[in-house]
Amino acid sequence: MRIKPRFAPLAATVAMDLRQIERPGAMTATLAPADWSDARVEAWLDWAESLPTDLPEDAAPLDEDHAAWLGGAADRWAHRLGAWGRDLGLFDNADEAEIFADELWASLLLGLAAPETERTAPAVPTCLSFSEPGAARRLADLTAARRGERLAGRAAEALSDALRAVADAVDRCEGPREACADPAANPALARAALIARRCGASDADIIRAVEGETQTVALAPPAVRVLTPVLAPRDSIASGGPEALAVAEAVLEGDLALTFTPRDAETLTDAAFEVRAAFHLPSLAAFTGEAFDEALDDLTRLWVMALEIETAIGAAATRREAARPIAIGLSGLADWTVATDAANPLPLAAMVGARVSAAAGGASVELAALLSPCFEWDAVADEVVDAAVSRGQETKALKRSGRRHAAINLFVRDAELELRLGASPFGATDLFQTEDGETQRRLRPSLARAIARAGGDAEDAERRLFGRRTLIGAPGVNHSALRDLGFTDVELEAVELALGQTDQLAAVFAPPVLDAGFIDDVLGLSFEDGADLLPRLGFDPAAIEAARAAAFGYADLSSWEAAPEALRGLLAADPAAFEAELRRAIEPFSDVPDVTPDLIDWRAGSLQVARALGEAAREGRRAVVLHRAAPPADFRLDLAEVEAPVQRRAEPEASPVERVVEKVIERDRTRRKLPDRRKGYIQKAAVGGHKVYIHTGEYEDGELGEIFIDMHKEGAAFRSLMNNFAIAISIGLQYGVPLDEFVDAFVFTRFEPAGRVTGNDSIRSATSILDYIFRELGVSYLERQELANAEPEGNPDGLGATTNDAEPVPAARFISKGFARGAAPDNLVVVPFGRKSETPRDAAPTEAVACPACGDLSLQNRGGGWICDTCGAAPQMQG
Repeated sequence: MRIKPRFAPLAATVAMDLRQIERPGAMTATLAPADWSDARVEAWLDWAESLPTDLPEDAAPLDEDHAAWLGGAADRWAHRLGAWGRDLGLFDNADEAEIFADELWASLLLGLAAPETERTAPAVPTCLSFSEPGAARRLADLTAARRGERLAGRAAEALSDALRAVADAVDRCEGPREACADPAANPALARAALIARRCGASDADIIRAVEGETQTVALAPPAVRVLTPVLAPRDSIASGGPEALAVAEAVLEGDLALTFTPRDAETLTDAAFEVRAAFHLPSLAAFTGEAFDEALDDLTRLWVMALEIETAIGAAATRREAARPIAIGLSGLADWTVATDAANPLPLAAMVGARVSAAAGGASVELAALLSPCFEWDAVADEVVDAAVSRGQETKALKRSGRRHAAINLFVRDAELELRLGASPFGATDLFQTEDGETQRRLRPSLARAIARAGGDAEDAERRLFGRRTLIGAPGVNHSALRDLGFTDVELEAVELALGQTDQLAAVFAPPVLDAGFIDDVLGLSFEDGADLLPRLGFDPAAIEAARAAAFGYADLSSWEAAPEALRGLLAADPAAFEAELRRAIEPFSDVPDVTPDLIDWRAGSLQVARALGEAAREGRRAVVLHRAAPPADFRLDLAEVEAPVQRRAEPEASPVERVVEKVIERDRTRRKLPDRRKGYIQKAAVGGHKVYIHTGEYEDGELGEIFIDMHKEGAAFRSLMNNFAIAISIGLQYGVPLDEFVDAFVFTRFEPAGRVTGNDSIRSATSILDYIFRELGVSYLERQELANAEPEGNPDGLGATTNDAEPVPAARFISKGFARGAAPDNLVVVPFGRKSETPRDAAPTEAVACPACGDLSLQNRGGGWICDTCGAAPQMQG
């Protein structure tokens, strides 16, 4: 068979990029077409790794350009098929085999076609026919077996988790091992054991789990299921006969195809052994232009030969009948029809299906003449060859010999194949990879070309899909309505900035986009996590949904007002239903019926399924496959937790023992707000030469509620870090964290700046900024004088006690006149009073000694040893 060199010259025009693709355990560098995504390249690498790495002995060395893509795996695969085809007698000489290999390699590089990854040997499917006695019982047995497989895996996982929880209840218990392993003494173990028993565990399994035996369960991988054809009379299914209910029960467990003719049931049975490939019609149209029809014929003939060679080699290796069915899927059919003629997609689909079927049938007849005819002739094959003869491709001698293949299927369902071809389910939006490697959305290119051809504005359609990312002029919720509620330019600017960073309108009107103080003080609302502010501001659901759609876009273009008249039907149609119509248009040209599953509601029962089957039978469908849709991700039953009572053994009476009963008091976890006008003080000091300002805020009762820390002449990063640290401490204080906890946590922390403290009459040195701050707060608010390492300036005798004859001090020194607003009279004074000092009055002054650890002059000799009052060090010193 001669192959025209059509695609190899086009491969030289493909722009290639060097990609770094992440593979298991390493990064792989490979050349790939520039417009391919990383996921697509990775899918091709997966295919390449499944291929043998050797070449036939007489094969020509790899061309440099051919070897660069996928490490030469694709070129080796193509040349191997060429060598095998020459051994089979398909090519007259080595040149024809070389042309075949180059064309096959070029079709892969151009993204025109892709072969299926080698599959494991499938199980032989069994066709169930209702014309045979006992078919209903066999179908019920099959349904029960598949239901058992589905539920057994889930039950095993639940039981394994329950037994693991039993072991965890023992491990987490604090106490004697005997008590922890006793359900009567360990309530957590009792609850876990009851759950394990309900999951099906025996008491022996529970005991072994308590004793620490590993309860890991390794589930066997699910078996590869084949589609089971069921042959039933169409009239009985259409009228809702007893066969319809029997099939409906089985359909709910999946992997079952209802057929109505023996031929369709037979071809579906043989389809488990077919060799498959797929064409990408949009890529073929992009590379060949007006020569699309002739290129499609050549591509079909090329790949029928490739599939036949693989079939023959596989049959020789497995000792199976050589002639098997082949399948050539038409990927991107919806995109190609929409981009070519969106007003008449169904005739286009029928035309391309007929052309591929005729070209494949003609090539199969040629192969049958070159090899050996294996199948009897039928009316379908006769029509195929008549079409081939009318195009001048075959002779009448070939017509009499018949086709080489049992069936030619035009439907291929393989997600890996679709990924390698860059295809995706049809819809208004499409994902693409930017030059930076990010994945973003766009208007589907085929739909954009159709809109432009029909005179529409593709950019307006894209804005309709993805939104304008602004509330300016939006319906319902807009700037004007928000200003009436108290929003200022500051809040509106924050809202507009957030619209470009999220896809949820509720997240835009929530902290941290809106300040919590603005929500409380201006809007008069209290925000809780998960609460939506817009309904509480008076916006009805319709207005909110209109604003959301204007900002973030619509799900599709069905309601686009500016849609071209010729495309309104296409844009309003369900994408899945549109693709189903296209498949129905090419189904008459396929030997195997379409078995793409139709989704039904996840809660549908057997009666609803029977109605769906009857409707499909009345429509004239050749085969019907139904699958339940997945339940909503947020669906969850609201079940009350019912805890079974635990029977405890009677404990022996014991003599009463006096014990201390602790009462647990839960602190209110709500935030205690500070008054709007609050008192406090500002302390200025310098630690190691670095100025520090501490500003405190107090509640009405004098309890500390907030602090502010400011440092001058420091880096912006350090100053910001200290400011945010003060905010965190303030929030903790307002939620009820005791100041003692902060003081104990941060005193004696050591980092620069540190050293001598000036400007504070109670603290003379500190090991860090935090040490100084919390020493000051502890001394001022908690009266923890042990944190002070200097006498207050109110002790004139220097011995730790104030003299009782000190002069009264005006109250203005301690009370802010502005804060009091005249409430405190001018003649108010503060009379000093004596305070007992920890140091005896008659104690002799000691000589200051420097600490070798921190350098502070605060080393004291206590109890025969030296202790530093600043850092707590206890150095060993002589003398």
